[in-house]
Amino acid sequence: MKAINYYLVIDKIKSEPKKIAGLIMTEATDDEGRYVRGKVITAGNLVEGVVDGDVVSYDKAAAHAITWKDDVFYVIKVSDIIIVE
Repeated sequence: MKAINYYLVIDKIKSEPKKIAGLIMTEATDDEGRYVRGKVITAGNLVEGVVDGDVVSYDKAAAHAITWKDDVFYVIKVSDIIIVE
């Protein structure tokens, strides 16, 4: 699998539940968290500043899920990335 143009294929990093004021917040109950972290599986040929293996934070509403070899990955555009770690 290889991304093309300005697209990236991301493997979403599962976040640990966090506590806020004694309440446990999971991904399902965290409505305020707009950004999620993921590991770049493959970056398109026109992507600059991000390489395979980088951990990035991106807008979760912009990601589209795809299934490849029974695994779920997410496709985003490079413009949806806000942080490269």
